[in-house]
Amino acid sequence: MEKAVVMGWITVILLTLVAGTKSENETCRVIGQTGFMEFSKEGDLIIGGVFSISSTRKLVNNDYQALFTVEEINRDTKLLPGATLGYRLYNGIFANTDLYNCLCILNFVCIIHLSTCACLSDKRLYPTFYRTVPSDTFQILGLVQLMKYFDWRWVGIIYTKGLYAEEGVDKFIKVAIEEDICVEYAVKFYKTKNWNTVINTLTASTAKVVLLFMSLSYTKSFLSKMDDYNITGKQWVGSEAWITQTDLASVERKHILQGALGFALPQASIPGLGEYLLKLKPADEPQSTTVRALWEHFFDCSFTPSNTSAMCNGTEDLRTISSEYTDVTHFRTEINVYKAVYSVAYALHVLEHIKYVNFTTPNGAKVFFDENGDSFGRYDLVNWQMKEDGSVEIVNIGLYDTSLPDGDKFQLLDTNIIWGGNNQKVPRSVCREPCPPGSRKAINKRKPVCCFDCFECPEGMISNQTDSPDCMFCPPEFWPNEKKDQCLPKPTEYLSYKEIMGTVLTAFSCIGVFLSLLILIIFMTHKETPIVKANNSELSFLLLFSLKLCFLCSLTFIGRPSQWSCMLRHTAFGITFVLCISCVLGKTIVVLMAFRATLPGSRVMKWFGPLQQRLSVLMFTLVQILICILWLSTKPPFPKMNMMYYNDKIILECALGSAIGFWAVLGYIGLLAVLCFILAFLARKLPDSFNEAKLITFSMLIFCAVWIAFIPAYVSSPGKFTVAVEIFAILASSYGLLICIFVPKCHIIIFRPEQNSRKHMRVKIQARTL
Repeated sequence: MEKAVVMGWITVILLTLVAGTKSENETCRVIGQTGFMEFSKEGDLIIGGVFSISSTRKLVNNDYQALFTVEEINRDTKLLPGATLGYRLYNGIFANTDLYNCLCILNFVCIIHLSTCACLSDKRLYPTFYRTVPSDTFQILGLVQLMKYFDWRWVGIIYTKGLYAEEGVDKFIKVAIEEDICVEYAVKFYKTKNWNTVINTLTASTAKVVLLFMSLSYTKSFLSKMDDYNITGKQWVGSEAWITQTDLASVERKHILQGALGFALPQASIPGLGEYLLKLKPADEPQSTTVRALWEHFFDCSFTPSNTSAMCNGTEDLRTISSEYTDVTHFRTEINVYKAVYSVAYALHVLEHIKYVNFTTPNGAKVFFDENGDSFGRYDLVNWQMKEDGSVEIVNIGLYDTSLPDGDKFQLLDTNIIWGGNNQKVPRSVCREPCPPGSRKAINKRKPVCCFDCFECPEGMISNQTDSPDCMFCPPEFWPNEKKDQCLPKPTEYLSYKEIMGTVLTAFSCIGVFLSLLILIIFMTHKETPIVKANNSELSFLLLFSLKLCFLCSLTFIGRPSQWSCMLRHTAFGITFVLCISCVLGKTIVVLMAFRATLPGSRVMKWFGPLQQRLSVLMFTLVQILICILWLSTKPPFPKMNMMYYNDKIILECALGSAIGFWAVLGYIGLLAVLCFILAFLARKLPDSFNEAKLITFSMLIFCAVWIAFIPAYVSSPGKFTVAVEIFAILASSYGLLICIFVPKCHIIIFRPEQNSRKHMRVKIQARTL
């Protein structure tokens, strides 16, 4: 195969962007002649290379890298055995676009080491294009992951015209939206116009994070203008094009660049390259004007006679100087030249297309190409840590590697980060702080998705997550806490002995029992006296006993409801009250019968003697017992958690089970009470010696009034107050009977004993008959 043919088939176009690396106060000058061959070496196979050399640093980093790589490959006995590589390297300072159009499109295999534009991945336009530098698409994905990792959801962008910046920003915005990251503004920077718009936007914006996506030359122009403005509080994030350029740093820019973050091409070392460069002599490449210019620059000499500089002899030792050009311990962009040359060698070794190569270089770099001709994306996350003198140390703090699994692509390896904007911790950059638990997130259609609204959860609902889209109801037995971020068990409410109301009602119940017992003792002590024996003392004792039971049954309404207490409280109340009213009804009938018995020829008492009185009380009570049995056997009362009356608490109550049963018990008591009241009312004007009817009338009037008032109060009272109303009705009616019927008699027994005699009674009877 002819060398020219081989060279045409495997031509490798190695391009860099036109950029100098000297500080701003130095003049950037072109070294060598553009478009001319600078380096060459004969070999069995010739690699062609074109570099844009705008400074001596580019010469060191690119051309010499290619020379060193070829020499290293030729020394490898396993790679391309029996064949040697040669090269033709040209200086093409403005070659980027021309070479793409004239060579790559003409089916020459092009391996680019520095052009990152995503547009070059289009195989329809560039079918033979490959590159060892990652596409900007990967950088954009990494920048979005960086924003996501630090929860920067509200960012600004400053960029420039041109394919690199415009396509990069468009891609960033699209990917950012997918990750719920919003762009507050994307303003374009021009070197000669539009500056006020940029400054006004920066000043007025609320975004704390600003992405500066532009080339190095535009970045220099931007920062030089920013020197005149004191804009602080911003966390700057840079694009790969400028983030490692230390010559941008200065004391005046510390408030801007301090803490800047960005992704840079990964740093790597190439063993042997330093020694190779330090042994360089002009005689090694006599045709290269670039080497001669480099030598003159390093040693401040000239190869042509000059009145201002000493003559260069070409034997000067590069080891005697120290500059950025001889610092070759670590590389970033240059490693891609190394990988590009090795890609050609490996493709030739197995005689296969470049796109199929998959190998590891001697310095450990993995090389392969995807279907678009792109190598995988790997970046170092770097942090600008500036010193008081304005110098900067570019510190690696993490990485982004697209070859790793999802979730591991972005890694923060060093937490000792200097933050921008004078922040001591990770700056917050959000349009709206996340909606806290207890609220829900609502999208505002008139604002970006990151500028959402937060609404407090409605009553009875919670959200237990940040930025929850919805609030949820608590289970019926639970209620939200004050912050509405968790459901707590609802407090239960019932009439307890421990609370004041329960204690007071219990005290009145016990007092009623005590008074009933005291009166019973008084009556037992004076059971032979006329006032006790009048109107059947047995009924009086039974009434006192039933009143004691009435007072005691009120206690069953106090305390936590249970199955047995619910059944006991209503049935005990119904039966004891019927027993009580039956006794009062019996006494009323006795008063009427006793008066009839005094009439000549009357034999009424024969039909309503003590036996009949006991039977009547038993019969009336048995009817109530029967009603209660029917009630308990069909639908008995049961404990119930009432969650309808209050939202935030549970009422523990006794459900009636059968409302018919409950009202039947009350109705029967009311029927007996009304009957007793009517009979007592009819007997109210009988002679005083027999007249207990007045006291019974008054007591039954109180009884009926209490229970008539009870009905609306019972229906309308909430929670434990329903029980309290029922207990109050029991106690009030019981006290009414006790006081009205027995207290006047006790008053006579204790304080008017002279009136409690047969003689006194006969005198009263005689006075009545006269």
